[in-house]
Amino acid sequence: MKNQQESKETKMPDAHPSGIEYLTTETRNQDSLVLDTLSTEEILTLINTEDHKVAPAVAKAIPQITQAVDLITDRIRAGGRLFYIGAGTSGRLGILDMAECKPTFGVGSDTALAIIAGGPEAVTDSVEEAEDDFEQGGRELKSRAISEKDAVVGITASGSTPFVLGALSTAQKAGAPTIGLSCNRHPRLREYADITIEIVVGPEVLTGSTRMKAGSAQKMVLNMISTATMVNLGKVYENLMVDMQITNKKLLQRAIRMIEMVTGVSDREAEALLDVSGNDIKSAIVMGKLGVDLPTAQALLSKTGGFTRKAITLGQDDR
Repeated sequence: MKNQQESKETKMPDAHPSGIEYLTTETRNQDSLVLDTLSTEEILTLINTEDHKVAPAVAKAIPQITQAVDLITDRIRAGGRLFYIGAGTSGRLGILDMAECKPTFGVGSDTALAIIAGGPEAVTDSVEEAEDDFEQGGRELKSRAISEKDAVVGITASGSTPFVLGALSTAQKAGAPTIGLSCNRHPRLREYADITIEIVVGPEVLTGSTRMKAGSAQKMVLNMISTATMVNLGKVYENLMVDMQITNKKLLQRAIRMIEMVTGVSDREAEALLDVSGNDIKSAIVMGKLGVDLPTAQALLSKTGGFTRKAITLGQDDR
């Protein structure tokens, strides 16, 4: 794989090698210098105005996000895993995105998982000092047997968090492709990532509070990465989450509606198809669309790698 920048000899980086004053995420927003004098409505209007800068900044990075998704898709398709790793807000956003993969796409921690500096405690409490431990970032991946089969996304607004850089350095040594997500231009992260996604949203309304625009940008990118990857893996039919896990009454009703909408059968027939399928939405849809039994639907899905549309097309062609 061709790196964007040749990796240098691995060493623990300074927390901020150029000084935080050079980071866009740490500079002062000239439009919010009088933040403490504004009315509530004016504060909210200013925050909302700044938030409007996030989506356009993300759009500029779509080529790099595309590269990342294609790379991750290839790794998972070949039996590898996707790791998110971050600290503070960045780490929590990674955990949030990964936590949704199992119920939404039927993908568990054996395929996609997130690591946060400071461990589970850091999800709800501040463990800020943990982000400075370069070696611990690497140890976290080593303990999970990181290998060239996997892909690692390092999430750091500053682009210089030692915990994240240490993890990416270890991933590189193991031969795993690395992706860096930052909210600064030309971050230190580039030395440790094969692909860098730089979403520069500008200074925060509250100086240095990267849970705001930077956090919103990271959340958007992680949503894009996980969703597009799962679409590529056949976890979606049309715009429906057909590998969704049915774990409560709301999701049961959603599954029945999906089958009803796609196949045109009645609510009762959709429920019956779902029951026969063993709550496998894909199989229920293929059965309903083609009028075939469960073994036939399962065989079609197996032949097409779990892609519902391809299974339906194959079944129609076989007639």
